[in-house]
Amino acid sequence: MAAGRSKVLTLGKLDPTITGITSPLRGHVFQRALRIKQELKQGVKKPFKELTDCFFGDLQGMGQKPMTFIRQVCAICAYPELLNSASLPEDAKQRARDILKNVAGGTIGAYNVEYSVFDLPEKMAKYIERRDGGIPSRASNVIISVGASRAILSALSMVIVEEEGKKTGVMISTPRWPGYMDAIKWIGAVEVEYYLNEENGWTPNMQEIRRALYEARTHCNPKVLCIENPGNPTGCVQNRECIEEVIRLAAEENLLLFADEVYQDTVFAPGCYFHSFKKVLFEMGPEYSENVQLISIHSISKGHTAEAGMRCGYLEFVNIEEAVLECLHLSAFFGHPPVLGMIVMGLMLDPPMPGEPSYDNFMAEKQETLNNLAVKARLTEEMLNQAPGIHCNPIQGAIHAFPRIEIPDKAVKVAQAQGLEPDVFFCRKLLDETGIILVPGSAFGQLPGTHHFRLPFLDPVEKLKTILTSIKDYHRKFQQEYS
Repeated sequence: MAAGRSKVLTLGKLDPTITGITSPLRGHVFQRALRIKQELKQGVKKPFKELTDCFFGDLQGMGQKPMTFIRQVCAICAYPELLNSASLPEDAKQRARDILKNVAGGTIGAYNVEYSVFDLPEKMAKYIERRDGGIPSRASNVIISVGASRAILSALSMVIVEEEGKKTGVMISTPRWPGYMDAIKWIGAVEVEYYLNEENGWTPNMQEIRRALYEARTHCNPKVLCIENPGNPTGCVQNRECIEEVIRLAAEENLLLFADEVYQDTVFAPGCYFHSFKKVLFEMGPEYSENVQLISIHSISKGHTAEAGMRCGYLEFVNIEEAVLECLHLSAFFGHPPVLGMIVMGLMLDPPMPGEPSYDNFMAEKQETLNNLAVKARLTEEMLNQAPGIHCNPIQGAIHAFPRIEIPDKAVKVAQAQGLEPDVFFCRKLLDETGIILVPGSAFGQLPGTHHFRLPFLDPVEKLKTILTSIKDYHRKFQQEYS
């Protein structure tokens, strides 16, 4: 190699869209936790013996048991000799036989492209029809993806076309799941924030969305309106009236609706129900159902299934022309999920039916998961709201609390002097004192002047009580120290 020749791949030569990605979840507090973990291994003395991870919303990683029926079928598909086992129920065996008949070569080790493009989308379409009370769903409008994250990135990138010197804008709520910020930066779009109404339970406000939209049109071309329902990190479940308002706004302003519905199976607050955007759209009549373009996503990572490591999700496209969908089917645009992930998806959408051997146990496990989440959500609300200077809205669904915390002016000034957001400063101090790892609210976006943190309420109840008590006690100490 000639001396002095410059290298091809260096930091200075990376595309700015890559170097601009900050991954807020892996910010200052996360990096500090990694250092503390190493220090604990090296025997460095701390006020705690171990770290308490309240960072990621990983259900099985924090103790939720996998669904027995799903794991039984997956095990048989991976090792068909188990068909001869007397310890496994007959309906699990029959489901595995049916799957193995439809996969290439009768094995999950094959690529199984046909299974992902034809067989599984048929099951998905039938599930969507059942979920939405018979509103038609076509298998050709459903595409499988490697999890929800890849689905979001790929779907948003489809609309990115610079027009008349203006970049494409993507409207996203504040607060929101941080992955949206990464995706929008990655595809070279402009993030258009609209603030959720914390005083009204984190619901979208149409006047606020219009404000953000009209201001953004002066410097970009907003095309997509993203809505999370139920919300991450807010736990808010949108009611039907709110969804109708969003659909009307999208119709009036010619926006493509992107409905993130990955927590649709995790709604537990009394009087709250999940309404899919697809169902409401069609029940509003042809004026909307034939004109508003909608993309919705779901995955196996959340809810009672909680198989995040299997990496499989799907998107349904509404009012998207067939030529576009044909291009997407041919391009492997959304990635090819692991075959076991696709099997889990099929089982999530088509679980055991009444009368089958596994039905009662499956439903009992599913209900137990929802009941546990409901108990922990109420416990989290009640304990946090007992602390002066902490306010937690009702948690209606999903798996997180997003409480607002008061931070004294003195602490704000100290944080600013250190180049930190005030809630990052609080979470870092909490980490150093208690070993609890929280995500600061600024990672999700928040109304200027307000401060929050996100807490997944997934630990066993007694441990969760200990965590909440530690947070309350430290917040009181923090306020006294900086008063």
